[in-house]
Amino acid sequence: MNIYPIRVLLVEDDEDDYILTRDLLDEVERVRFSLEWVATYDAALEAIAQTRHDVYLVDYRLGDRNGLELLREAVAKGCKAPIILLTGQGDREIDVEAMKAGAADYLDKGHIGAPLLEHSIRYAIERKQAEQKIREQAALLDVATDAIFVQDRDNKILFWNKGAERLYGWKATDALGKNAVQLLYSKILPTKEDFGASFVNSNSNLSSDRFPPTDIQKTLAEKGEWQGELHQFNRDGKEVIVSSRWTLVRDEQAQAKSILVVNTDITSSKQLEAQFLRAQRLESIGTLAGGIAHDLNNVLTPIMMAIQLLEAQVTDERSLRLLPILKNNTKRGAALVKQVLSFARGIEGERTVLQVRHLISEIKQIAKQTFPKSLEFYTDIPQDLWTVSGDATQLHQVLMNLCVNARDAMPVGGTISICAENLIVDQNYARMNIEAKVGAYIVLTVSDTGTGMPKDILDRIFEPFFTTKEIGKGTGLGLSTVLGIVKSHGGFIKVTSDVGRGTQFKVYLPAVEATETQYREDLELPKGNGELVLVVDDEVAICEVTKTSLETYGYRVLTASDGIEAIATYAQKKSDISVVLLDMMMPSMDGATTIRTLQKINPYVKIIAISGITANEKIAKNAGSTVKTFLSKPYTSKKLLKTINLVLTEN
Repeated sequence: MNIYPIRVLLVEDDEDDYILTRDLLDEVERVRFSLEWVATYDAALEAIAQTRHDVYLVDYRLGDRNGLELLREAVAKGCKAPIILLTGQGDREIDVEAMKAGAADYLDKGHIGAPLLEHSIRYAIERKQAEQKIREQAALLDVATDAIFVQDRDNKILFWNKGAERLYGWKATDALGKNAVQLLYSKILPTKEDFGASFVNSNSNLSSDRFPPTDIQKTLAEKGEWQGELHQFNRDGKEVIVSSRWTLVRDEQAQAKSILVVNTDITSSKQLEAQFLRAQRLESIGTLAGGIAHDLNNVLTPIMMAIQLLEAQVTDERSLRLLPILKNNTKRGAALVKQVLSFARGIEGERTVLQVRHLISEIKQIAKQTFPKSLEFYTDIPQDLWTVSGDATQLHQVLMNLCVNARDAMPVGGTISICAENLIVDQNYARMNIEAKVGAYIVLTVSDTGTGMPKDILDRIFEPFFTTKEIGKGTGLGLSTVLGIVKSHGGFIKVTSDVGRGTQFKVYLPAVEATETQYREDLELPKGNGELVLVVDDEVAICEVTKTSLETYGYRVLTASDGIEAIATYAQKKSDISVVLLDMMMPSMDGATTIRTLQKINPYVKIIAISGITANEKIAKNAGSTVKTFLSKPYTSKKLLKTINLVLTEN
């Protein structure tokens, strides 16, 4: 029995009906009720606003107004207590509308008895309390950084937290009720036959390349949980890799009702792991290729010697015609072996201190004389470009190979660009790039506006004998030789490519006689004076390392993980924020949309666009004059600080 009475407000314009309701509540023995009565629409709104009652009984007919209008207005104003609508006999349409509007229940006034009234009130209060508890639990889940959602037996999404919104870019209002497979796995969609009435049907005939595969269903059915890695897609079509945990939720009768899914974004760590594995794979291939090349040299050497002896001894005309063929093909084989060895362990050659500017000038001259006239050639080399210790012939070969590949990628014309710059790789940059080491480099960038390469091709371009050219038009050793030479010089290569837009090779070579001077300059990097910088990036690691770098040099920093969070933060702090550092590719709201929205809030906002894809530079520049410059990932602390200082000090 309740110690405290249930506080009931009756909204009823007929006093006789009030007395009848009071008497019905007095008949209830198990529960005590405290009844208050108002007779008008306005008095009801005023009483509801005071939130003094546990439940409201609202008659449909209230003079000029009606209870359905009152229900809708009360719900719109945030009424938390349950509302039960009292209707006349046969008003089924009104009953349905009441439930749609948020009524906890509806009762036919002609058939209300004490037990029914008590049950309806108790049920409405218990249901409201349960809903409130769910909301509180959901609020706790929204605090979590992981993506958490619930899907039913037919993969329909029932719950979607803020973490899921941040990771996938879909708001809860967009995701709720949608099929999880169609929302998150856009490349391979299941057929209706794959998903029968239950996702725990272990006899389902799902192939391994579809989602969810049979092993997930079977493990869920047997153990009630599953965990592993999954490849998914966000709203922008960008692939995300998650560490996923699935838990089967059962009802009181132990029947499977839904799945709780908790996903942790591991995309960045998997990308670094892929870099490491790619480097490891190339190292293994190089070791194998080096061993084979060594053995081939042992085979070719006696053949070459024998041909030389035969040239001095053979006199018949037929043999004399065959010997040059044998000699030329043996030399060709030896040249291929030499290329393989240069990939495997590099060719030492004669190292001298070089100014690469001169090599680029030679390459430009050769290209203008021999490449098709439909190709334009552009160079940008600073006068203060640092020197490197290297073999001129080998580095000439690197640049020539890259330019020839660029030429072949533009059969109908385009532009080849060679640019050079000085770069100090610091800890900030090295943490973003597994192959980089702290120190001074020159960076040679060879780019084209050609056909580009898809990811599966891009991952294999440095493997020996891998080629996409027709048979007889390429050995597949050009880029593997380039990589071998660059590695033997202590450098590394980064490649980006966009299908239909072109490819960019960045060759990093250690600089000489610049490191000591440059590190002294680093100590005098421009510092901030407490200016507030908003850093917007969906990659947590990049956000944190950028924040640390800026705070070390006197700036204050706010971070946001997507465009929506950035806009909310900027709207609150716009008078304090001096500059926005904004990634162009993010879930929920991309960089271009975020820029437009920030410009509406403040037409004079200062924005530095950043991206790991150079094609986004054009998009950023077209976004308006508030985008002051473009910063390419990965970036050093020096580049970051100088860029921000330049933007803040410009007029």
